[in-house]
Amino acid sequence: MELSCKSEYVLLALIELTLTYKSNEPLQIKQIAARQNIPERYLEQLLASLRRCGLVKSQRGPKGGYLLAREPQNITLLEIVGCIEGVETNSANEQCSDPKTAECAAIQEIWEEARQAANGVLASYSLQDLVKKRDEKGHPNLMYYI
Repeated sequence: MELSCKSEYVLLALIELTLTYKSNEPLQIKQIAARQNIPERYLEQLLASLRRCGLVKSQRGPKGGYLLAREPQNITLLEIVGCIEGVETNSANEQCSDPKTAECAAIQEIWEEARQAANGVLASYSLQDLVKKRDEKGHPNLMYYI
């Protein structure tokens, strides 16, 4: 299983919105796009999808932009990926749509187990957790030797 470019862009944009959540100041598309190197037109479409899913809200006007609709700790990565990617098709089911053979039944069972495991991991992390991990990676513990 791979993270799509679409989901990666959305997560990068949501990191930016998480960082400004406490200030309650909306970020404009051009600000997010510049900070995360995301094409503006594409980001506009992605944010519109997130708005329809209730994950972000938009504010109009000269100081308008986008804000998280809920607290970052209450938005799971599974919810985000589900919104952007939609229902994941099961490629094992496409190849073995009729599990009459033992091989197809085994493939479907393992594929479903992998999907559930991935969903479980994504459900266990929030946007706040993602930002915390980002901060840990960006500020490694420095060791000083004398």
